[in-house]
Order: sequence, then structure tokens, then C-alpha cells
Amino acid sequence: MRSIGHFIDGRIVAGASGRHGDVYDPNTGRVQAQVALAAAEELGRAVASAAAAQPAWAKVNPQRRARVMFEFKRLLEAHMDELAHLLSSEHGKVLSDARGDIQRGLEVIEFSCGIPHLLKGEYTQDAGPGIDVYSMRQPLGVVAGITPFNFPAMIPMWMFGPAIASGNAFILKPSERDPSVPLRLAELLVEAGLPPGVLNVVQGDKDVVEAILRHPDIRAVSFVGSSDIAQHVYAQGAAHGKRVQCMGGAKNHGIVLPDADLDRAVADILGAAYGSAGERCMALPVVVPVGEATAQALREKLLAAVAGLRVGVSTDPGAQYGPVVTAAHKARIERYIQLGVDEGAELVLDGRGYSLPGHEDGFFLGPTLFDRVTPQMETWREEIFGPVLQIVRADSFEEALSLPTSHQYGNGVAIFTRNGDAAREFADRVEVGMVGINVPIPVPVAYHSFGGWKRSGFADLNQYGMDGVRFYTRTKVVTQRWPQGGASVDAAFVIPTMQ
Repeated sequence: MRSIGHFIDGRIVAGASGRHGDVYDPNTGRVQAQVALAAAEELGRAVASAAAAQPAWAKVNPQRRARVMFEFKRLLEAHMDELAHLLSSEHGKVLSDARGDIQRGLEVIEFSCGIPHLLKGEYTQDAGPGIDVYSMRQPLGVVAGITPFNFPAMIPMWMFGPAIASGNAFILKPSERDPSVPLRLAELLVEAGLPPGVLNVVQGDKDVVEAILRHPDIRAVSFVGSSDIAQHVYAQGAAHGKRVQCMGGAKNHGIVLPDADLDRAVADILGAAYGSAGERCMALPVVVPVGEATAQALREKLLAAVAGLRVGVSTDPGAQYGPVVTAAHKARIERYIQLGVDEGAELVLDGRGYSLPGHEDGFFLGPTLFDRVTPQMETWREEIFGPVLQIVRADSFEEALSLPTSHQYGNGVAIFTRNGDAAREFADRVEVGMVGINVPIPVPVAYHSFGGWKRSGFADLNQYGMDGVRFYTRTKVVTQRWPQGGASVDAAFVIPTMQ
């Protein structure tokens, strides 16, 4: 059976802890590999390698660091199909979606190629008599990222792209459920010219997460995952003196106003709710039609569209989505479907019991659709993270606005309308971090930043964009004056001012 190890000091190394985890093929339900689960000693070796490599890497001028990013981008494009097949084989998302996963990460690498400009500071001449003031951005040192299973290419690149381009060394702890793509990314970065030790990949579970949070030489930690763990990582990382950035769960809503183009809205909602089997923090699992007529018309169109979805293996070019990542996650989703029934929601389509011929042991779920879900139900309050769409009916614009605003999560939201005034008011008032206007998945482009509010984001700075550069650097401000010969000097005993 294939063994998956770590990437330390520029090469793949076998695990030494004696602990391993199973990596499944979600299409068949069978174990396809075992991944090493690191102990604290293995993390220590990776951090030592990073700490040794980082000072010299930070001294490489930004333009030369950018050239490594440019070459990495070229290699990603050249290896796109290889990476997509590897990603699909462990995650289960269809190949077109896997390519999208890689492409969105690649776009952050493109942004990171502009690091010579992004690191420029500010300069003021003659801020005072003979005094100039300037600022510079400097790397933190050794930093770390802890990434989830649902985007094994994109989210690591969100983190290590800006961090490495800024002159840091990076420790990546990917999900143990689909660990192979991060290893391949590390190999390609070294091939692109990155010095050994600047990027290390340490496989593991919660034990290595705790070791990362405690390690004194790791200056910052970025995390994406569930909100409970995000809150823990945020608190523990801060308690150990680290800069911390944590993105948590989500329950994104799609508000459908009576004037919306329903056919377009249904197509958008369909892809956003069921794409990647709903295993996205920017999925759209709740749709909120405003008014009874809108609700009835939307339900009819959604029912026909959802019933026609094609579920298949991840390599099937005709499949809209594939299996979920593990049997345990499938069982969790099924429990939420039963809970929705028990709470009194109307189960319009039941995806449980779905079986794909020839792949009966795969982790497949058919599309599920609920109607008449209410804010009092636990299934509305919690993130299901599967191919389950819930209809929550609202009588008015104000009621629809209150649903995402009052929810514990505040990651993304979308509104479907032709009314610019209503859209503008909604975008201004809704208490959510990312808003789409007739855009179902409002993930910002790479030169903006990604981040949610409330229990979706435990951080002062968001992912990638300029916030990513700010997170992985610290600002130093220099105030300078050069003595002029012959001038008399008197001691000053008050705080300097510009009066």
C-alpha cells in the first residue's frame, strides 16, 4: 500500500512516529494509502529546517523571490491535469471542480508575483526640520498554515504564496484526509527554485496542530476549518504569543426577491448548493424566497432542476458532483437529514440511500432538498457541509435580511434581484463578510481578500490579497535626521512634536 510522508528540508521523508492514518478513495470506499501522522519531534525538525533557511531567503531581493513564484505558476499550469487527478482521487470532487480548486490557488500565486510592489513602504521627506520618515515591511520568520480537506490545493496556496513571497519560511499542516496534493505542490516549488527548508509539509492530526500552537519558533499561524476548532486555535495561538488568523464555518444564504430572474437564480443556486457535494465554506445551502408567490415558483423550478442532477465518480465528465470525502462525513450528513425530518421540515427530495452502480461502497449521497425550514431548527443553525439545500420562506425584505444577519456565521451571502436600490441597501446592511449581488459564490478575486464575520472569522486580517501580505509581515518605521555641522544642540525634555 502506498505510504505518504512529510516534506522536510527539500525532500519527501517517511514518517518516524509510528502512527498512520487511512486515506480513502471516496469513489470506491476503499483505503488507497496510509499517511504518516507526525509527532512533535518531526515538527521540530521541520521548524529547524525552516529557521535555518529563512534568513537567507529573506535576504533574496523581492524581484528574485517573485521569479520563483513566476516559475511555480508555470509549473502549476504544466501539471494541472496531474494535480487535478491526484486531488480528485483523494477528495472525490469531479475533475472540473478540482481544476477550479487549483486555478483559484494559482491566482493567488499570480498575485504573489507582484511582491516587489506589494512590499514597498512609505516615505516622507522633511516630516520635521531635517527629519525624514520611512516605513518598510519585513517578514515575520517561520510561519505556519493549517488547512482543511475541502480545498487541498487552493487554501495552502492562499497561505504559503504571500508568506513565502514576503520572505518567510512556511510550515504547512494539510488535512490528513487528502494529503498528496500539498506534497506535490512542495516538490514543484523546489523545482521552481525555492531553497530547501523554506517550505516544509508536516502531515498529522490534532497532535501536530497542538505542537504548532506551542512551538516557540513559529511566529504566526493561519487556519481554515470548523468554527469550534478555529476558536480554539485562535485562543491557544494568541496565548502562546503568535499572530493568528482563523477562518471558521459558514451557513450562507441566497435571498431571492420577487423581481429576480428565476431561471438564472435557480441555475446559480443549483451549482452553488450542490457543487463539490456541498463541501465548501462558500456553498449556498440556504435559499430565502421573499413572498409566497416567489417561494412557490422557485420551489417548482428547483425541484425539477435538483431532481435532474447527475451524481457520479470524480472522473466522470458528465457528473455535476461526486462522493463526499469519507464514510464518517457521509453518516454525519445523513444524521442532519434525519434531524431535519424530526424537526418538522418538509423533505422534498431525500438523497439518502443513493447507490451508484459499480460503486456501491463509495461515499455517495443524492441531492437533498428541504422546504419550510425555520430559524428555530438546528439544521438551519448548523453547517451541514453536504449536498443539502434548505428553503426558508420569508414574507418581506426585512425578514429575509434578518436571517443571515442574525445567524451565528457570517461568511458569505447572495441576493438575486433586478432592483439596484434593494441590492445596495442589502449589501450595506447585512452583517456578513462577503456579499454577492446576482453572484452565488462571492469569493473575492486574488487581489482583494477573503474573510467572514462572527463565528466565520477569528482574525483581524483576512486571507490573501493585501491582508495576506500584512499578516505575514510587520511594519517598521524609521525616523532619521543627519547632524548638520556647526549647529548648536540643546537637550529636549518634552515629547517631540512637529510644532
